[in-house]
Amino acid sequence: MSQHSEPSARAGGVGWVLVITGVAGFMAALDNLVVTTALPSIREDLGGGLHDLEWTVSAYTLTFAVLLMFGAALGDRFGRRRLFMVGLSVFTLASAAAALAPGIDSLIAARAVQGVGAAVMMPLTLTLLTAAVPAEKRGMAYGIWGAVNGLAVASGPLIGGALTEHVSWQWIFWLNVPLGIALLPLARLRLSESYGSGARLDVTGTVLASTGLFGIVYGLVRGPVDGWTGKTVLLGLFAGSALLAAFVLHSSRARNAMLPMRLFRSRAFSGINAASMLMYLGMFGSIFLLSQYLQGVLGYSPTEAGLRMLPWTGMSVLIAPLAGILSDRIGGRPVVAAGLFVQAAGLAYLSAVATADASYGSQLPGLVLSGIGMALFFAPASALVMASVTAKEQGVASGANNALREVGGALGIAIMSSIFSARGGYESAQAFVDGLRPAIAVGAGVLALAGLAALAVPARRGAVLAMAEASGPGGPAKVLETTASR
Repeated sequence: MSQHSEPSARAGGVGWVLVITGVAGFMAALDNLVVTTALPSIREDLGGGLHDLEWTVSAYTLTFAVLLMFGAALGDRFGRRRLFMVGLSVFTLASAAAALAPGIDSLIAARAVQGVGAAVMMPLTLTLLTAAVPAEKRGMAYGIWGAVNGLAVASGPLIGGALTEHVSWQWIFWLNVPLGIALLPLARLRLSESYGSGARLDVTGTVLASTGLFGIVYGLVRGPVDGWTGKTVLLGLFAGSALLAAFVLHSSRARNAMLPMRLFRSRAFSGINAASMLMYLGMFGSIFLLSQYLQGVLGYSPTEAGLRMLPWTGMSVLIAPLAGILSDRIGGRPVVAAGLFVQAAGLAYLSAVATADASYGSQLPGLVLSGIGMALFFAPASALVMASVTAKEQGVASGANNALREVGGALGIAIMSSIFSARGGYESAQAFVDGLRPAIAVGAGVLALAGLAALAVPARRGAVLAMAEASGPGGPAKVLETTASR
C-alpha cells in the first residue's frame, strides 16, 4: 500500500473532483440548519415537546462535531476515496431513514446517524480536492468549494422553508437521496485513491476527544433549556473539559497522536482555527435567531423569510471565487481578516435596526455586508488551514478545522439563545426584539474577535519561512525558490 501517494484527477479532470466534493460538502453543510424552519410541521406530524424538537437539530450537530477528526484519520489510514464513499453511503441511507421516520425518536436517531456519515465524508472533501488540484490553481478551487459550502449553511432555512411550505418536511431529507446515489458511482470512477500517514490509529485520543467534545457541546446545547446550574449541564461541561485536558496531555506525549499538539505551536494553524471557531459561533447563532425573527416577528412565511436572506447567501456565490483569487495574490490573512470585520459590521448594523416593525429595506445593508464578509472568509480560510501543515497532515488538519467550526456553531446557538432568553422571549414581538438585539450584538463582537485572531496568522512571507525551516536542511532555499516561481 502506498502511504503517501499523490493522486491526480482521473478521466474528467479537476472539474469532476470539484463537482463531487462540492456537492457532498453542500449536503453535509446544508443539514446543519435546514431543519430549523420545518420544526413546527415536524411537531404537528410526529408530536413531541420542545426538548424533542431541539434534538432534531442538535443530534446531527453533536455527532458531526465529535467524530470529524476520527473520520479524517480513518480516511488517511484506510484510503480517502474509500472512506469518502462509506461516509456518503451512511449519510444517504440515514437521510432516507429520517424521511421515513414514523416518530420523533426515530427521527432523532436518524439525524444522529446522518451526523456520523457527514463526519466521515466532510473533511475528506477538502483533502481530496487539495490532492487533485495543482498548487497554483487551488485558490480558485477553494473559492468555488467555499462558495458552495457557504451557500449551504446560509440557505438552509430557505431550502427547508420552501420544501416544508410547498411539498412536505420529509423532502428536506429526501433531497439528499438522489444526490447521494448519483455521487457514489462518480466518486468511484473519477476520484483517485490516496492515503495519509500509515501509522496506527490513535484509539485513546479518539475516545478522549470525542467524549470530551460531546460533553461540552451537550452542556452548551442543554444549558439554555435546563439552566446553566443544572446537574447534567454542569456534569457535561466539567467532565468534557477534563476529558479534553486529558486529550491534550495524551496528544502531547503519544507517538501517533490523532491531533499532534505540535501543530498548535504554529501561529498560522492556531490563529486560523481560532478564527474559524469564532466565525461559526457568531454566524450560526445569528442565522438561527434572524430566521425566526423574520417569521415570528415580521410575519413572513418560511419561504418568504428564506428569500429575504438571499442577499446574505447570494454574496457568497458571487464573492467567494474572487476571494480565492485575491488570496493567491496578496495572501489569505488580509482577506480573511477583512471578511470577518465586514461581517461583524453587518451584524452590528442588523442589531441596531431590528425593531418589531422594521422594513426589509432597513435590514438590507446589514444582510449584504454579512454576506460579503462570510464570502471573503470561506475560501482563504480553507487555504490557510491546508498551507499551515505538511501534505501528510492535511487530513488531520481538515478534520480538526471542521470539528472546531461545528463546535463553534453549537456554542453560538447555545450562547446567543441564552442571551436571547435572558433579555427577551416569545411572548410578543417586542419581547423577541428585546432578546434579539443584544444577542446579535454579541455575535458581532465575537466576529470582531475572530478578525483579531486571523491577524495573528503570519503574513505570507513569514509563513513561507516557517514552513521552510520545518522542512529541514536546505528547506529555506527550496521553499522560497518554489514560491518565487509562482
